[in-house]
Amino acid sequence: MWRIPQEVKYALRTLLKRPAFSAIIVVVLALGIGANTAIFSVVDAVLLRPLPFPEPDRIVQVWHVPPARSFPGLKKFALSPANFLDWQKESTSFESMSLMGNGTATLTGSGDPQSITGTRVSPAFFSVLKATPLLGRTFTPEDGSTSSPKTVILSESFWKINFGADKNIVGRNLVLDGEPFTVVGVMPEKFTFPTYTPTTKIWTCLQFTPKEAAVRGNHNYLAIGRLKSAVTLDQAQAELSTIASRLESEYPADNAGWGSLIVPLREELVGDVRPALLVLLGAVAFVLLIACANVANLVLAMTLSRRKELAIRAALGASRSDLIRQVVLETVLLSLAGGVLGLFFAHLGVQVITNFLSDSLPRTGAIQLDAPVLLFTFAIAILTGLLSGIIPASRFAKGDVNDALKQGLGRTDADSGGTRTRSVLVVSEVALSLMLLVGAGLMVRTFFHLQNTSPGVDPKNVFTTFIPLPEAKYDTAEKRRGFYTQLRDKIRALPGVESVAYIDSLPLQGGSNQPILIEGRPVLQMADQPEVHVRNISPGYLNTMKVPLLRGRDFSDSDTSGTPPVILISQSLAREFFPNEDPIGKHISLDLTDKYLELPVTPREIIGIVGDVNMVGLDSDRSNAAVYLPSLQVSTGYMTLVVRTVNQPGALTTAVANAVHALDPTQTLVGTQTMEEVVSESLAHRRFTMILLVAFAGLAMVLAAVGIYSVLSYAVRRRVREIGIRMALGAQVRDVVRMIVMDGLKPTIIGVVLGFAGALALGRVLASVIYGVSSRDSLTFAGVSVLLVTVALLATAVPAYRAAQVEPVRTLRDE
Repeated sequence: MWRIPQEVKYALRTLLKRPAFSAIIVVVLALGIGANTAIFSVVDAVLLRPLPFPEPDRIVQVWHVPPARSFPGLKKFALSPANFLDWQKESTSFESMSLMGNGTATLTGSGDPQSITGTRVSPAFFSVLKATPLLGRTFTPEDGSTSSPKTVILSESFWKINFGADKNIVGRNLVLDGEPFTVVGVMPEKFTFPTYTPTTKIWTCLQFTPKEAAVRGNHNYLAIGRLKSAVTLDQAQAELSTIASRLESEYPADNAGWGSLIVPLREELVGDVRPALLVLLGAVAFVLLIACANVANLVLAMTLSRRKELAIRAALGASRSDLIRQVVLETVLLSLAGGVLGLFFAHLGVQVITNFLSDSLPRTGAIQLDAPVLLFTFAIAILTGLLSGIIPASRFAKGDVNDALKQGLGRTDADSGGTRTRSVLVVSEVALSLMLLVGAGLMVRTFFHLQNTSPGVDPKNVFTTFIPLPEAKYDTAEKRRGFYTQLRDKIRALPGVESVAYIDSLPLQGGSNQPILIEGRPVLQMADQPEVHVRNISPGYLNTMKVPLLRGRDFSDSDTSGTPPVILISQSLAREFFPNEDPIGKHISLDLTDKYLELPVTPREIIGIVGDVNMVGLDSDRSNAAVYLPSLQVSTGYMTLVVRTVNQPGALTTAVANAVHALDPTQTLVGTQTMEEVVSESLAHRRFTMILLVAFAGLAMVLAAVGIYSVLSYAVRRRVREIGIRMALGAQVRDVVRMIVMDGLKPTIIGVVLGFAGALALGRVLASVIYGVSSRDSLTFAGVSVLLVTVALLATAVPAYRAAQVEPVRTLRDE
């Protein structure tokens, strides 16, 4: 042990004598370690770290399972209030259960009207999570009674920004959507459920009237629960399934075919992002392995150039293990320096990831370079140093000290074994690089495929904003229709506006799905009725969004509540349900819509067929079968304004806000953005995954090129005498160049073949992150192979040029 400090000092002096060599290795390792640290910090926060609640493994999310006949391929569905309340009352597996639903509210009476993102929850919500307030209390069962005052709990950030962290806030009244709410508590900053981002500003307590509590067919809520300590997930699932079966028998009209599903909360939060994160983690692991191979190549070359020095030390009494330890110690020191520099790169990477993926990843606030991540970086730096040094050290250990002493320090020393080792390392680098490049190429192909997929609307020059109307103030259909119609007329008169319309849910953002009954077909229970997208639009929406009207007519201002109900259908619905007949003039009924509006189930006449619009996402395989209802007949208070403009749509924000305030000074705009931004956001997650994978693949390719270059450069330096003799015996420059190029291409071709096999073997993993392209796409494989071979050829250019400059006479004289 007493020799270790001395060996460290010697290793440091040795490395400082070769500053350029040491700096190259430190940078190469820093890139590999930094990339791994950044991705690991994300994986640690999202996939590995426990949820920030007491006993998080007992928290689950509860879902409905929809009828397979109506929802083919869909495994989870939102809950209806009545079914949830029955589950809550009859289940013995849960300590507590809570219903929740997202929404927005308009705060007035505290300066300018302010739109607030909130969550509506049942009283047991905070009990399920065992969350403790910063101030005041959480909700009680009494808060859920319609006879009690409405209550609200604030987030700490909202409390500080809007109320200056006033500790007397508990007990004050806030006016939300025109109604008074009593503040009963403030939650700490670390509590951000359900979104795990600081989006939710307030929580309000759900108060169901007896009529609302009896609704079974309207599925609009999510639910969470905390299992009792002695209850397993399977036991709870079996109990809920039994209850669901009883409800199915008791209420067949609404519950036939509907089951239940319990999912651990962690799985629910990270299930969608896990494949992409694991692919990225695998990618950076490949980058690190390539970096290790590159460093091993460089250290091997340097070690072999020091053979005489090390042989002299061995002759003076140093054991073989001492010499091996010295070589490994040098690479470990370089790797630790690379780890320190890698933390800087990792910090930049974490900032970029959190900035770009804050809306796509759960728990982005927990992503940081904390103690576990620093420990990971230290461990990976040590492991990298060992991996990078063990090959050169073991290669030297196989050599003969006497041979090393007999050989000179000249550049003509033979080293066939070292050459084979370096070639094997290059083959490994090329194979790993090709596998990464294939993955990146498939992601690029996926992204461009989705970009070229039409959403069914023309997003150019379209301004959108969500305008929810408070139910307390706009409590009748006439009031809601009046506001939206007047606002449409005001905005239509603005300069630069081509057309104006409304829709309840924008394309690509999901929305309502409901069962339909087709007149003249057998009457089915709701569970057997096909489910389609249902959208509520105003007259002019098709023109504003450039949705083609294929047959029939569009809605008009004359399609009001006093005229016969009408409906538009999409081309996919016409093709699926009316394959050999003309649907115009036929009738469709929507049970849930009519029940929600408290109307008798009314057949609606099909008056037109419109082009398909992607309702869920460009990478969704769900059917685009949809129906459109006229907003003047089916009025809701949650509509999104869409405005097509002549110029840049973003310039309309102020003018639209002024028009809204002119009609209602307490009304606000929510989520103002262009339709092009909506389309871009739908691809944000895939875009960023693609960028990261391409960056890692590009880095891997550069490292592989450096590896090929370093091997050939070293080979040229050591084969100067051989090259000189060849040229003296008549070899032409082109022969020498061809020899060097082929020496570089041989390991490249072998690496490409092995990389092909590896990429094909990883097909299942790649299939989880690509869309619209096969994991064995021949164009991607061919393009990546050509690219890698081209890069390898470029990497041989400088060594080949140097070999061509060898002067036979001078070389032989020097030797």
